Amino acid sequence: MHIVIMGCGRVGSTLARTLEQQGHSVAVVDQDATAFRRLGSGFSGRRVTGVGFDRNTLREAGIEDAGAFAAVSSGDNSNIIAARVARETFGIENVAARIYDPRRAEVYQRLGIPTVATVRWTADQMLRRLLPSGAEPEWQDPSGTVLLAEVHTSPKWIGRKVRQLEDAVPDPGARIAFLTRLGEGVVPDGSTVLQEGDLVHVMVHRSQLPAVEAAFEKGPEEN
Repeated sequence: MHIVIMGCGRVGSTLARTLEQQGHSVAVVDQDATAFRRLGSGFSGRRVTGVGFDRNTLREAGIEDAGAFAAVSSGDNSNIIAARVARETFGIENVAARIYDPRRAEVYQRLGIPTVATVRWTADQMLRRLLPSGAEPEWQDPSGTVLLAEVHTSPKWIGRKVRQLEDAVPDPGARIAFLTRLGEGVVPDGSTVLQEGDLVHVMVHRSQLPAVEAAFEKGPEEN
């Protein structure tokens, strides 16, 4: 997957190196060309000097071929504008923005833009938003048998009930533990309806995780 990152500070450079190590192609955009030194000599991705929400700059970074976009500059306004341009102008589905002011976060979440904060935690959370396939374990029991994992769900599940999502798993045992909705945790019951932007956290036996990933990635009609 090609991924465009706006901002080459500590988070942006960490995110870029991690994604490249995972085999993705990466382009980093920053107004300050000297910021690219944080990437190190081993980084082989694109370095694009310019404003991250400028359409021509984004095109130079390969946004038209990108599968994801991260806005992690030092400015809240720049990040959210760039994220909206990536989503609304170029149709990028996997978009995330770093927001420093927590009071703004809920507003931006309502726009459908996941928001995260702090450095190492931000890089980890950005990876979860930008690489939707598969699951990211958040907790495991001492034996490593039972996991709490955030599992990507297809947009086709929006408007469907949690019970339907659980029933899509071929074998019993996986349970949706909670949702993250507009930045807050929600404990659902079977009749809770999935909304756009919901993050789904599942308690599951490790051996069942691939089946859960596959079922959630498909739409209701495909299961």
